Amino acid sequence: MAHAFSERLAAGPLLCDGAMGTLLYARGVPLDGCFDVLNLNTPALVQAIHSEYIAAGADCIETNTFGANRFKLAVHGLGSQVREINLRGVKLARDVREAMGRDVLVLGSMGPLGKYLAPLGTLGEGEARDAFREQAEGLLEGGVDAFVVETMSDLGEVALAVEAIRAVADLPIVAQVAFTDEGLTFLGRTPAEVARALSALPVQVIGANCSVGSSTLYEVLEQMRPAAGGRPIAIQPNAGLPSRVGERLIYLSSPAYMADYAARMLAAGARVVGGCCGTTPEHIRAMRAVTGPTPSARAVGRAAAPAVARPDQAPVMRTAAPPTRLERKLAAGEFVVTVELDPPRGHNIEKLVQGAKLLKERGAEIVDINDGSLGRIRMAVLPTAVLVRDATGLEINMHFTCRDRNLMGIQADLLGAHALDVRNILAMTGDPPRAGDYVNATAVFDVDAVGLLRILRRMNGGLDATGSSIGEPTAFCVGAVLNPAAREPELEVERLRQKLEAGAQWVQTQPIYDLALLDDFLRRAGSPEVPVLVGVMPLHSARHAEFLHNEVPGITIPPEVRARMREAGDKGLAVGIELAQGILRQARRRYAGAYLMPSFGRYEVVAEVLDALR
Repeated sequence: MAHAFSERLAAGPLLCDGAMGTLLYARGVPLDGCFDVLNLNTPALVQAIHSEYIAAGADCIETNTFGANRFKLAVHGLGSQVREINLRGVKLARDVREAMGRDVLVLGSMGPLGKYLAPLGTLGEGEARDAFREQAEGLLEGGVDAFVVETMSDLGEVALAVEAIRAVADLPIVAQVAFTDEGLTFLGRTPAEVARALSALPVQVIGANCSVGSSTLYEVLEQMRPAAGGRPIAIQPNAGLPSRVGERLIYLSSPAYMADYAARMLAAGARVVGGCCGTTPEHIRAMRAVTGPTPSARAVGRAAAPAVARPDQAPVMRTAAPPTRLERKLAAGEFVVTVELDPPRGHNIEKLVQGAKLLKERGAEIVDINDGSLGRIRMAVLPTAVLVRDATGLEINMHFTCRDRNLMGIQADLLGAHALDVRNILAMTGDPPRAGDYVNATAVFDVDAVGLLRILRRMNGGLDATGSSIGEPTAFCVGAVLNPAAREPELEVERLRQKLEAGAQWVQTQPIYDLALLDDFLRRAGSPEVPVLVGVMPLHSARHAEFLHNEVPGITIPPEVRARMREAGDKGLAVGIELAQGILRQARRRYAGAYLMPSFGRYEVVAEVLDALR
């Protein structure tokens, strides 16, 4: 028997909808709330989002049931309402379809269970299969046109979900896996391996969604297609990476950018395109313009204040520890250059050490060690810092985030760092965990960057966060992060004021490609007298420039710079190095220092940029 989904797919590419959770979050639903129970409690809100995607031209809408399985619902005390929530989710979508008179397809969304399968976790295959079957039965009873098994990281979990669906239904299944920005799954499987594994399952469409933006999933598509055995492929990227603005998460990719990639994906063989986290009806409307006309409707019934010590902040006491090299250079007005190093994904530090030695040969004296950048798992920052320092003699500026540590853990790690003489600290809030890698990971955020700065100031006064003595005061040299291209500049100005009040001794910026932007921001902030290290990230190609501009939080690349990279063609890296050297020379005349960031682990590129200082 031919199903409507299969018939429509055979007739032409299908455009799916975008994010549901992003829009619910934007309309006041807390991130830690249960989105799925809104099918029962606030159905009008869910239906409003469905109607917006249909009006934007989507061919398919997914039910608001991504987390509606017994394990995820149990966290909210709703484990006994699986059937009701799933059935109701389908009915809401079908009722909107009926009311709007467009023959869109209703796809039953099934996400990961929220527990890891043995042996990584404790969840047995039988339990997992039963949970998927329970959800599938509710969706089937509601009347879905097809199922979407999505945002999976474990191919074994995908197979169990498909097996459970097939036990109750012969409807089409779309199976989609999440990839990291390195083009691998959480367990290290390549796109080709994933394509072969998914093609062996009784599914109609295979593909990838979530976690990363359009450019990475375009590359995934190119690698999946030859191994897909002719299976149609679905690609639904995020709208870039999330950026935290105040208490909100903002995604960066514009509708035009995602539509451009949707066209490329279709040309490269994708049969289903759409969006995941961060995408909105505006993104889908732009994609509609490149996927072809909508199918015919069918009747279906402001300045910074000077830094002032707060009453609850301890005065800085004297300590026996001498100033760090960074602190001495900043105080003497010497031009500071520091280079960022990412901890390894595994436990082998050799490549990082060799890169650090190369940078030292080119004149670097200080290196920055990242702390869980982009919410990805890497070696812990403190042991990485100590290993690199001991192997190279370079001074360390250690990034320190609040995401993974509670208030006690933050102070314990800081005391350990000081005991190991790692005393330059860049205080950061931290990127939120990325959906698709560790789907159960939770962020702590007991404090943010401002709170962390206050803790460090107290430690330098000999006190912990509660005012209790820690004995001899610490001697941390503390910096903060600045994003002069923030979407809400007045908020960023206020954050800078708070960071300086809390004790930041210098600031480091996100990558800058036009110093006028930084100049303007600092004027707006009242020209605070604080050393500024200018972020410099060499561009490798036009594609790299577009990716950073459209998908990476905190990076804005001016149109003229992106145009120059396009004109450079296959000489993009040389032009990117030239541009970075120009920024570095300008920064040397106007600012306290520069913070160089290699891309793709290409330390030799940053070493070449450093030649501009010779």
